[in-house]
Amino acid sequence: MIRGFRYAACILAALVTGTSMEASAQTPTSFDRIAGLWVGEGRLGTRGGQTETVKCRATYRSEQQGTALKQSIRCASAGGSIEVKVAAHLKGMTISGDWEETTRGWTGQLSGATTPAGLKVSIRGDNITANMDVIVKDALQVVEIQFIEGALIGLTLILKKQAA
Repeated sequence: MIRGFRYAACILAALVTGTSMEASAQTPTSFDRIAGLWVGEGRLGTRGGQTETVKCRATYRSEQQGTALKQSIRCASAGGSIEVKVAAHLKGMTISGDWEETTRGWTGQLSGATTPAGLKVSIRGDNITANMDVIVKDALQVVEIQFIEGALIGLTLILKKQAA
């Protein structure tokens, strides 16, 4: 598990380093740049110390001139699945909305902001506390969800944008 997260951390650092200087004055105020279908794989870690490789697809629908987002991330592995659904709104650079992991019934409110590299949000609910980062560089995306409580500890994905 640590090796998988280190690999993703290296990619994440490379994306942030390559993006932060060129986009520092261009923090997105629209969800349009992440809209579309993204496909890839990653690692899912549990509190028991087990990790699994997951195959995933993420769909982002930007609506209301880029100020509303519907996100669906579906991942499957030999041991099960995870499905995250987000309905978010953007006001300036501030993000708010609803977050749900449907296979476990976890729901919460998300809050955060757009960054020059993507999105950074926190999720809080009765049965979920987590942080989620989405880093985008051209046709490559890294999604990192850190679960603070519960049976899962993290989900790290590396996704490529698919042609429309």
